[in-house]
Amino acid sequence: MAGVVVVGVGPGIGLAVARRFGWGGMSAGLVARSESTVKAAAAELGSADVLPVTADVTDEAALRAALDRVVQAYGVPDAVVYNAALIQADRVGDLTAKQHLDAWAVNVVGAMTTAAHLAPAMAERGNGSFLITGGMPLPKPDYASLSLGKAGIRALVTLLHQQYGAAGIHAASVTVSGGVGPGTGWDPDEIANHYWRLHTQAPAEWIHEIVI
Repeated sequence: MAGVVVVGVGPGIGLAVARRFGWGGMSAGLVARSESTVKAAAAELGSADVLPVTADVTDEAALRAALDRVVQAYGVPDAVVYNAALIQADRVGDLTAKQHLDAWAVNVVGAMTTAAHLAPAMAERGNGSFLITGGMPLPKPDYASLSLGKAGIRALVTLLHQQYGAAGIHAASVTVSGGVGPGTGWDPDEIANHYWRLHTQAPAEWIHEIVI
């Protein structure tokens, strides 16, 4: 069965994306740091074609092992969604260098590790999408580390397109510019539709960022 891998699944966007891709007939590999979080998401989906696995995205070996478990269960994914982020309020000068590196590890490096592990096989097959949850369409001084991380995500999407686009991999981000919540302008189910739209675009119609 064609599958999606959602890294950084939770009760908001990650769960909504897995549900939307499931409606499209896809299995779902769910990755989260917390076992209780990922099991709750799997239970909410209520499908036999869901595999919950735990991994901290800053632990390269653990993340790669989790991705391998999903591939072993469902094959090379048709879609990968990286939704992990460290969302915290901080200004320039508030964090130590180590704290900035920790934020960067979640916001950007985990996405790079996921792409490095899965994109080559997707490219060899000749199709697939690699989608990342973006944010901060404009940098905000009260969210310095997140602003830097989301700028890094935009650069990563460009790099992935340059490296794998010709092989059929659609790299794109969904930039969420407000607080996510049901019934708001950033309803997770509505946001999930944008991921599905990106995944199902024909190559001639590819766009690489949706800002909502």
